[in-house]
Amino acid sequence: MALYRDQGVVLRTHKLGEADRIITLFTAGHGRIRAVAKGIRRTKSRFGSRLEPMSWVNGQFYEGRNLDIVTQVETAHRFEHLRSDHERLHRAAVMLEAVEHTTQEGGPDRGIFNLLTGALRELDRTGNHSVLPAFVAKLLMLEGIQPQVDACVVCGRIEQIEAINLHQGGVLCSHHRSGQPIGPEVRRALSLVFAGEVRRMLDETSAGIADATEVLAMQLLEQHLERRLKSASVFRTAI
Repeated sequence: MALYRDQGVVLRTHKLGEADRIITLFTAGHGRIRAVAKGIRRTKSRFGSRLEPMSWVNGQFYEGRNLDIVTQVETAHRFEHLRSDHERLHRAAVMLEAVEHTTQEGGPDRGIFNLLTGALRELDRTGNHSVLPAFVAKLLMLEGIQPQVDACVVCGRIEQIEAINLHQGGVLCSHHRSGQPIGPEVRRALSLVFAGEVRRMLDETSAGIADATEVLAMQLLEQHLERRLKSASVFRTAI
């Protein structure tokens, strides 16, 4: 057992006993961890509000057998708008839940950490509706999933592309259609992300197409995870 320092984003918290909380964080060096913040629910807690979901913190932790213990914590980056804007709050919550369900405890992944913190900063700064679908597409790529979006995965046809199905590996034409419907503008937005042109996708995608891409991204993510995301319920509308 030893002390260690790391930075991380708080994904979730829940109560423990009368005064403590269990904090789930995704950290830069240790991956997803769970740690007890003792006395955090008391009025005079030394942790204050620094360990709320979406907080990006520098912390010191004591390594325990089952749960680590938070011994020190300070804010690493302040998100000025995430909690005060309900739309940004919903989108950030999806990111946190997605990371929690795509990672394993104790499995460090600097790529996912950088993706999460970068997406949260962009969302906080701009509120751009394209941030969430871009985040989901990049997360799927880090999970080893990059659906083909240029031609039908069954016949190679590039005309009349109408649907996308992760289980089949990408988009499908009208003759082989299955999965979720996809329009040409949404397909272009996803194609930019998969091609590494995230900034172009963020800058060039209109609000309406961003919203449609967002809905589809949620469907693809839930298909990959084989579970519903509670925080994504607001996005479950028809494209």
